[in-house]
Amino acid sequence: MDIAALLIELYDRIPPLVVEALEGLDPGQLNWRPGPDASSIGWLAWHIGRVQDAQIAAITGEAQVWVHGTWARQVGLDPDPTNTGYGHTSAQVASVKPEGAGELVGYLDAVQSVTVAFLRTVTADDLDRIVDTRWDPPVSLGMRLVSIADDCLQHAGQAAYVKGLLEA
Repeated sequence: MDIAALLIELYDRIPPLVVEALEGLDPGQLNWRPGPDASSIGWLAWHIGRVQDAQIAAITGEAQVWVHGTWARQVGLDPDPTNTGYGHTSAQVASVKPEGAGELVGYLDAVQSVTVAFLRTVTADDLDRIVDTRWDPPVSLGMRLVSIADDCLQHAGQAAYVKGLLEA
């Protein structure tokens, strides 16, 4: 298996987990929070898309999917490319109010399409390329791609857990 195929296999595992966590939920359930400072399923699904979108765009130098179309409006936000959910306060988490699961899945699908198109071009030699010098040691493309997938998969698991709490 080549590197591109391996990475696509990894990233293709994210959307089905998100879809499963969102399946059958209405807007009220999407926005339900198990505690006053907890994340909702809708926020987690939105954040998964935002993390992947913003970080892949930073790697490729392309514009984020988020800033085009109506994605932001569909969750009650402005299309601010810096708003990925990182460091959100409880009030900011509450401000993410998706109109429905379809909007979240649509956004993630659009992001996934861009991500997979990029991943098809990645070679083994590319993985050592430094993409972020703000860290010590600097972050390589390979490490960033693992980090993005890890973050998204963890949040998908959290969304499934919150859905379990909601249904209990």
